[in-house]
Amino acid sequence: VQLVESGGGLVQPGGSLRLSCATSGFTFSSYGMRWYRQAPGKERELVATISSGGGNRNYADSVKGRFTISRDNAKRTGYLQMNSLKPEDTAVYTCSAFNVYGKDYWGQGTQVTVSS
Repeated sequence: VQLVESGGGLVQPGGSLRLSCATSGFTFSSYGMRWYRQAPGKERELVATISSGGGNRNYADSVKGRFTISRDNAKRTGYLQMNSLKPEDTAVYTCSAFNVYGKDYWGQGTQVTVSS
């Protein structure tokens, strides 16, 4: 099982980034997906969740209206589109895949830094 995030980097306030989470080794289309983030000295925060089929999505209040979670089951990949980025969005972003039987797979994370 592998989940590999990409797309992080340094961006100016107000900018955009698109994170990807490429998966292998399990039936991606049967798993929901979540994006988390953790900033230095802070607890991990659940940012967004999407159901296995993509029909249900939920967001933390802190990112609602700015971030969009999506997935392409044919490509076994999940995405997090982040717009209007703020310095407080700076964190390590990690994806996870979960199912109703308690399986929960995690990636290694990708750094997002929002700074001028």
